[in-house]
Amino acid sequence: MSLRSRTKPSTSEKPASPRKTAIAKLVPAPKANGEKTDGDDDADDKQRGGGVQSLGRAFSILEEVARHREGIGLAELSKLVGLHNSTTFHLAKTLVSLGYLRQEKDNKRYRIGRPLFALAASALDEIEMVNVATPVLEELSRETGESGHFAVRMGDAVVVIARTSGPGAFQLTDRVGVVRPAHCTALGKIILASLRPEQLKRFIDRVELKPSTPKSISNPAALMREIAEVQRTGVAFDDGEFNPEVRCVAVPVTDFTGQVIGALGISGPIWRLSNQALHAGAQIVQAAADRLSAEFGAKDRAHKAFSQKA
Repeated sequence: MSLRSRTKPSTSEKPASPRKTAIAKLVPAPKANGEKTDGDDDADDKQRGGGVQSLGRAFSILEEVARHREGIGLAELSKLVGLHNSTTFHLAKTLVSLGYLRQEKDNKRYRIGRPLFALAASALDEIEMVNVATPVLEELSRETGESGHFAVRMGDAVVVIARTSGPGAFQLTDRVGVVRPAHCTALGKIILASLRPEQLKRFIDRVELKPSTPKSISNPAALMREIAEVQRTGVAFDDGEFNPEVRCVAVPVTDFTGQVIGALGISGPIWRLSNQALHAGAQIVQAAADRLSAEFGAKDRAHKAFSQKA
């Protein structure tokens, strides 16, 4: 551990960043020579308790703002977190100064700031996602007897980053890391349904919808109708569209911000996984996706992420 001099910094040193300055304002300066005056112990205890309370309130504000994807105003935010407007305002102002919240200029609504996404992304990399998803997939395969898959977006396609096999015979042998087209797979349709309208339009404009089987959707208008149905129901199906011998069902997985971060599904041979069995299995897959979404911090059912797009 290195020690820093308390002497005046040289002119060549860079000034403290606004974020560090904001943090410094929250931390009391230590007493000279480590001495304590009378009553310091009591003051420390009070300050420690107040700091914990402020941290708890700040995290409550962050969580509530994260639940409102379209932003939230001060009055509603104060009501939901159970704090006075002035208290909420000052805590939110500090979070804005640190970058973890941002306030829109036109309507003054609060939204999550980019540093929070950066923290979440660094903590929730693909390896961690696989570690969290695998136990859920294993249980899903035991319940359904079919192969379980968890996929994320990779450009204009999807990549399976975790998979499990069921106890039944004739399991699919797709390996982890396999890339699949988005337009003719259940996993891919979930990812497409999570895109913003302008993103989906750009996808339709630039991607050639090559058919993999006679059942593949290769017409842009037909794909748009299919995606609209996925957004309405929160469930995507693949009836032999990528592999003529395989049927699949998939649902979205969301994180603490309500954003879709991946798709969870099962697949099996058409002779065992009938359309009736596929629709019945969708409820089991949905329950598994809700469990996985909860592991990633989601508060609501995963398919609600599509409610505003439908």
